[in-house]
Amino acid sequence: MTPTPHRPHPEVFDIVVIGGGIVGSAIARELSGYDVSVALLDARDDVGDGTSKANTAILHTGFDAKPGTLESRLVARGYHLLSDYAKATGIPVEHTGAVLVAWNQEELDALPGLKEKAEANGYEHCHIVDADEVYQVLPDLGEGVLGGLMVPDESIICTWTTNLALATDARQRGTTILLEHAVTGIDVRDDATTLHTAQGDVRARWVVNAAGLGADTIDRLFGHDRFTVTPRRGELFVFDKLARPKADKIVLPVPSSRGKGVLISPTIYGNVMLGPTAEDLTDRTDTSTSEDGYDFLLSKGARLMPSLLTEEVTASYAGLRAAIDRDDYLIEATPEQRYLLVGGIRSTGLTAGIAIAEHVAGLLSEAGAGLRSRSNLPAPPRMPNIGEATTRPYQDADLIAADTAYGTIVCFCERVTEGEIRDACHAPVPARSLEGLRRRTRAMNGRCQGFFCGAAVAALRTRHQTNDGCCSQHKDNR
Repeated sequence: MTPTPHRPHPEVFDIVVIGGGIVGSAIARELSGYDVSVALLDARDDVGDGTSKANTAILHTGFDAKPGTLESRLVARGYHLLSDYAKATGIPVEHTGAVLVAWNQEELDALPGLKEKAEANGYEHCHIVDADEVYQVLPDLGEGVLGGLMVPDESIICTWTTNLALATDARQRGTTILLEHAVTGIDVRDDATTLHTAQGDVRARWVVNAAGLGADTIDRLFGHDRFTVTPRRGELFVFDKLARPKADKIVLPVPSSRGKGVLISPTIYGNVMLGPTAEDLTDRTDTSTSEDGYDFLLSKGARLMPSLLTEEVTASYAGLRAAIDRDDYLIEATPEQRYLLVGGIRSTGLTAGIAIAEHVAGLLSEAGAGLRSRSNLPAPPRMPNIGEATTRPYQDADLIAADTAYGTIVCFCERVTEGEIRDACHAPVPARSLEGLRRRTRAMNGRCQGFFCGAAVAALRTRHQTNDGCCSQHKDNR
């Protein structure tokens, strides 16, 4: 294994973080800012390949969280931390604002209470508007709007780049990233904990469980029975970029006695998204889409914004959320086992991730993990821009003049260049598959879904992998 930049690679890591999603990557980044050796383990062959990749990608203010909960505090804190981090690293963000739309009297009557909840959470920018004002900002909404609640600071963000930036930052600070390391057993001893994985044993003094859908399984390997994860499938439609003018703001449902409903949201890539559904499953790997899900989304879309359904659908997909039987995050340390659980992190984990990492570091310090800050940290990485709101490589004349690969378009639907594919293979946390390239560049994510460009993208990946071994060189970061 490659030594960390600030100390020799130990036989026993000071801290191992299980789970390479947004929360786990944020925790590894935070902890590698201390004078400890850190490893980030994930069962898959890439970071962010689980729940995090299918997030609805909203940067939440936390206005509607339950006041007084750990989630409400960490989402509010995380909003500011992630906003600042996005500026520092180039993570695409668009400050679109959101509108909670009331379609019936029950929802209209709920708006004042939602405004009060926002203020209890420290967010004071919400204001109630009448139906005319809602239609002024969203003229394509269906008939029957009674009013709305404006939330001007809700934003959209790139969940893929967020995860990759945090993992890259962690690696550059010294974290060892171990992929395809599914944890199958745990042996806690006085001197260290041994994690038995598919790629061999990994030893740690402290273990942080941020395994998402598998967090309860890992927790039970430590001998606990605190909670059960229920995989909750959310299906979504992604509409063509020509639909974007219809939804320049996030259209949020008003929570009611019948549930939370679905949203309409612009995406950072220029599309419009409709969803998600919410279906509890038993299979933690089932990310298939369904006929029932399609029918449900079409019926909701016909009510919310009928003209949206006349636009072309670019893609549909499903993600799994780690639902638990609690209404708050479950973050607890067990000092006698040198173990800390981070469970029940809902979709708000995208926003709260960096704040969760701060909180985890505080708990570990209180539990005796011996965290001492380092002063020689590298600057945050500057991430490639894959958002539509700012200049992309194919539009940058100076960049193309310096390197013509950025002027050679490979994926014409999404305007992805040869230079971007090459860079994704040579990155500190490189793409190890075509799906990894999708999340790093947008290649094959457009109208044709890779039908036209897939072979060319695969050939480029093979060329860069075989010419200098870039994709295999960083395999498991060892």
